[in-house]
Amino acid sequence: MRRPVRILHVGLGGFARAHQAWYTHHAPDAEQWGIAAFSHRGTDLAARLAAREGRYTLITRAPDGDRREVVESLVAAHPGSDHDVWLDYWRRPDLAVVTLTITEAGYVPGTSSDVPGTPSDAETLRADPRAPVTTAAARLLAGLVARREAGHGPVAIVPCDNLPGNGELIERVLAELAEATGHSAAVRHATYVSTMVDRITPYSTEDDPTTVVTEPYSEWVLAGDFPAGRPAWEEAGARFMADVTPFEDRKLRLLNGGHSLLAYGGPLRGHETVAEAVADPVCRAWLAQWWEEASRGLPDIELAAYRDALLERFANPRIRHTLAKIAENGHQKIATRVLPVLRAERKQGRLPEGAIRVLAAWLLRTPGASLTDLGLADDVELTSAVARQARELA
Repeated sequence: MRRPVRILHVGLGGFARAHQAWYTHHAPDAEQWGIAAFSHRGTDLAARLAAREGRYTLITRAPDGDRREVVESLVAAHPGSDHDVWLDYWRRPDLAVVTLTITEAGYVPGTSSDVPGTPSDAETLRADPRAPVTTAAARLLAGLVARREAGHGPVAIVPCDNLPGNGELIERVLAELAEATGHSAAVRHATYVSTMVDRITPYSTEDDPTTVVTEPYSEWVLAGDFPAGRPAWEEAGARFMADVTPFEDRKLRLLNGGHSLLAYGGPLRGHETVAEAVADPVCRAWLAQWWEEASRGLPDIELAAYRDALLERFANPRIRHTLAKIAENGHQKIATRVLPVLRAERKQGRLPEGAIRVLAAWLLRTPGASLTDLGLADDVELTSAVARQARELA
């Protein structure tokens, strides 16, 4: 018997299948919680997964060997262009949870279309909320309108991307779009759950593109209400807290900030992967300096143990996590991972060498980038320090 679809997901990439789908697969009530997933962009992976009725192999790659398992929580896979199917799921009374992995770049109001030369999503929603739209925010709002019109109760929207306060953020983005299109009531037809997610999942190089490769470590912290219920994810290791902010800050600054440092600094020393970079004593010293700065102001949620675990994870030679992939969308990532630390240090009158090194390496590795992009050009002392560090790194 196929699991009933009670979870919708946007974003068919490897992380979602190594993380949310994995937790759902391992929940004791998994048979009651099927996931229907839609691609954010592209169609090929959705077609391949659909041909397998959603089943795929997850390879957990530890330093001493692999563990393979078939994950069965994904019961349907669709391209994002299947808009009528998307709306149909929202009209089903049993739908309870909608999760997202759309990357930082996906959290835009949806006032424009992903397809050049076509009407904006805001114009489309204003004219007909059932018409196809392309941005993630517009698709969510269209779903909420459809559910409200069908007379069914609210669902929980659960973003799982590396952004501070991601639940509040997606609610704010949807409210802005709803106000512009006349659908404000629909935004109140959901709760918005903030999450901290953590599992390194590089792009798979396996022959089968549906196969996902991931590391043994996994963490998921959630805060918010689920008005229509949820899987017993806590039995699979997830944690439910009143506030995810301390865990989110720890992860964004230490793991993600460390990744950004290595992503820009590592190639300057000839490295291609995280494991190569962290094996380099110079890069490792850079990382330690960054972590000292980034740890100031963080609550002590087992910080020493967390940093030890990060070193072990980064050094796993069997996880090929490329620095080039981490470096993508650097402007958005640095804004959330590095700038909070930098600003806190500057308020104390300090010039933090670790943060400065991240900025200098980013400028060297990103043609056309400038401190103006980050709103830092007016800090003359900082600008001078970044230029000095860039000369030393070049």
